[in-house]
Amino acid sequence: MQAVNNYKVEFKPLKKTEDGNLYEITIQIPMNLGWIEDVKFILEDGPNKQEIHMNYIDKDENMAYFQTQLYIPTKAIYHYYFTCRANGNFIYLKKKNNDNKYQLNEDDKWKLSVNFDVPDWAKGKVMYHIFLDRFNRGSDKPLQEMPRRNIHQSWSEEMQIGPDSKGIWNNDFYGGDLKGIQDKLKYLKSLGVDIIYISPIVKSQSNHRYDAADYEVVDPYAGSNEDLKNLCDKAHELDMKIVLDAVFNHTGNDSKYFNEYGTYDNVGAYQSQDSVYSPFYRKHEENGHTTYDYWWGMKNLPECDGYAPEWINYITGVGGIIDQWFHLGIDGLRLDVADELNDDFIKKIRQAVKRNKEDGFIIGEVWKNPMRMNREYISSGKEMDSVMNYLFIDALLRYFKYADVDKLKNIINEILTEYPEDTIKTLMNFTSTHDITRAINLLSCDEFQKYGEWGWNLNNDNYNWCQNYHLSESQYNQGKQILAPYIFTLTFFPGILSIFYGDEVGVQGMGNLSNRSPFPKDNHDKQILAIFKNAGNVRQIEKFLRTADIDIKTINDKYFMFERYDQNNQMLIVVSRVGVDQDIYIPKEYQTSTKTYTLNNASSHHLPPYGAIAIKK
Repeated sequence: MQAVNNYKVEFKPLKKTEDGNLYEITIQIPMNLGWIEDVKFILEDGPNKQEIHMNYIDKDENMAYFQTQLYIPTKAIYHYYFTCRANGNFIYLKKKNNDNKYQLNEDDKWKLSVNFDVPDWAKGKVMYHIFLDRFNRGSDKPLQEMPRRNIHQSWSEEMQIGPDSKGIWNNDFYGGDLKGIQDKLKYLKSLGVDIIYISPIVKSQSNHRYDAADYEVVDPYAGSNEDLKNLCDKAHELDMKIVLDAVFNHTGNDSKYFNEYGTYDNVGAYQSQDSVYSPFYRKHEENGHTTYDYWWGMKNLPECDGYAPEWINYITGVGGIIDQWFHLGIDGLRLDVADELNDDFIKKIRQAVKRNKEDGFIIGEVWKNPMRMNREYISSGKEMDSVMNYLFIDALLRYFKYADVDKLKNIINEILTEYPEDTIKTLMNFTSTHDITRAINLLSCDEFQKYGEWGWNLNNDNYNWCQNYHLSESQYNQGKQILAPYIFTLTFFPGILSIFYGDEVGVQGMGNLSNRSPFPKDNHDKQILAIFKNAGNVRQIEKFLRTADIDIKTINDKYFMFERYDQNNQMLIVVSRVGVDQDIYIPKEYQTSTKTYTLNNASSHHLPPYGAIAIKK
């Protein structure tokens, strides 16, 4: 029974099936509203609306009871509310039981998920995102020479940005490996990390490994399949989960499937369209010839056919790639370019994941609102669990950089009203990623397009310029000042707090290649590290934050105030975005609280420059 101010709502499943559930829906309405009649349950599925009459069943001194039964198909999110007549007046019975019973807003509606729930182990946790080749090398064996690969002689050697002398991109390797992650598990635990998300690890032609050569084996520079199993086992001993990057939209041209260079003994699709692998790839007719499609026209990335039974079965079938990976102990997948995978393929990916682990987690790379893209993604309840939260991070960056209050207000409202609750609790709120400029750079300088599509769009994306760009001491210090309240906000906001490797020690990187430098062996910024350790500590102590609701109180050009709450806890968070002192008004119920978390010695009535405070009632 869900209490809502002075009335209660209950959904009782009478019959559960894979395709939907039969519910008994009960609402208790206070008698002090007057004579209650014509009670209706309103269920919204996007633009579609059902109005269901509810039968009067009983009353007591305080409440009148109304009930109905309804079969509701499986879906990640519905919205609902109730209407009735009280003393002849039409009113809304809604989630926010405010004084205006005659008006309904989007955020007044409840949400309902049918046969859709996200694994509890992922909700509100701390994630660490590792670009494998650049994090840490655990093996003491020298890297074996391989065709079209350049090996760095030392960890401190400068990265290769852009093509090498032979015109080949992304082929310089440092040798970060799975054993290197295992060696750092205690360090990650000290950051409060619960989930380790690793960039692709399968054998590939490039250092980023988003161009698979063989899905069935770990890249030799990254280790072995046994190393993956050992890492998963050790991580699980420390109550940590492993999520792997899954790239099922394209392979590399230098792969056993395409085999453009004849590297492999088998006949690849490039060599013959009679190859057993030819059905794996998309094709089109050009000048009377059948030609393969390439992802975004890049000739090293032939595009896979997500409708081809042969490809689907290879990835999702019994004994297929997903089965093989989960057999080694992983806990979830991050789907690369999920918006370019068709809905049916993603459904089969989900079936394969759940076949291996009932609580397997699937998060997708989707840059925009997944509920507005005319795709099933999450909404069907049969595909992904959550997405990378680019929308919110962009809005939050614009807020801290440009005081874009409206953007932040609108995006937060969009997410809170349109996304399923479990998805909100598992959105990947990242500090930065392998695809965007590093957090410290983003917050410290003016090299970005203020009105570009994304807050991290550069004015100058020349690779030489990016590689040679280093923050001045004053820029770096300014970035540190703003980074602190930015991380403070992410710490207390719903969703997964995701740390891109090295952000926690002040690693710089302008653009999406220069952001992939090796994790420094020393020269860690201890002040920044302390900010991140405090964030992880808060998430471990205040476990209610993992699933708590949120209420936005104030967003203005000076500070951001919001509340997190559940049935047993309430916490108010106030974060300054400006470098000046300011007085703030804290609601009376929080003024006598003693449990607080502060930044820059903030207090319940005063925010110092870039200060912040969280007060638990």
